[in-house]
Amino acid sequence: MEIERVQDISSSSLLTEAIPLEFIRSEKEQPAITTFRGPTPAIPVVDLSDSDVESVARAVVKASEEWGIFQVVNHGIPTELIRRLQEVGRKFFELPSSEKESVAKPENSKDIEGYGTKLQKDLEGKKAWVDHLFHRIWPPSCVNYRFWPKNPPEYREVNEEYAVHVKKLSEKLLGILSEGLGLWREALKEGLGGDMAEYMMKINYYPPCPRPDLALGVPAHTDLSGITLLVPNQVPGLQVFKDDHWFDAEYIPSAVIVHIGDQILRLSNGRYKNVLHRTTVDKEKTRMSWPVFLEPHGEMIVGPLPELIRDDNPPKFKPFAFKDYSYRKLNKLPLD
Repeated sequence: MEIERVQDISSSSLLTEAIPLEFIRSEKEQPAITTFRGPTPAIPVVDLSDSDVESVARAVVKASEEWGIFQVVNHGIPTELIRRLQEVGRKFFELPSSEKESVAKPENSKDIEGYGTKLQKDLEGKKAWVDHLFHRIWPPSCVNYRFWPKNPPEYREVNEEYAVHVKKLSEKLLGILSEGLGLWREALKEGLGGDMAEYMMKINYYPPCPRPDLALGVPAHTDLSGITLLVPNQVPGLQVFKDDHWFDAEYIPSAVIVHIGDQILRLSNGRYKNVLHRTTVDKEKTRMSWPVFLEPHGEMIVGPLPELIRDDNPPKFKPFAFKDYSYRKLNKLPLD
């Protein structure tokens, strides 16, 4: 069965100024109604080049406890590499449909790797205004080049170089967060599977939408991952839920946006927040983002770290193998 891609729906919808019914969100989700319009609190920004290492650590820990999201600047990933990563991703989505479909997720696959559209079950049957590409970039043992675009030709080289830098940055942040819990620096890395943890690249492609007031690129969710490191293009769209309001996230060129995901929430026994976020779309411009999800391998059991559990801090979460946790969450099944 041929799947209709949002990129194609966008092309036809822009001619009619209307969108199919399944993309129109209920009033409790529509961005025109639910976005906060007053003074917006700024998502914390942390300069990782600051020579005051303790101040940097405090800022990362505080942002993770209070927001579950922060932006890092001077993070060590070369600006030119981010530009190239975005360029090869954009070029892939500009290819003819037949070429994109050559790396499509197989219809019966239990994995998420590949080019696709629908990701998870929606209880109201609604669809998100986004196409995507997933593929693992690290460790080499779990990379499947079958889902890496052959075009543009430099796609593989750029993504392999980016993987090295994003791994280094994520391990630095995990070290800070581990010490913020009063644990040894490798605690959270090991809790996610150590060197067996997997880095999953996703490219989100949100084409122009004639009714951005009614649709969402991605509905409200928290990330399945331990931690997510994301770079967007310059078209705004990320929104964060805090203090009962949806706030627009500021775009900072070359910054990396860091999301605390479900697995760090659970490993830290609730000390660090998993950020609830969503994506809006634009009427005239294509928004794109490149999140990398640091995830445990499927068999890894993740629950609160034993070192944190005391009489006054009992476990708040039930341990799950990551593959079971993912399946239950994506299919809206209970997690207690």
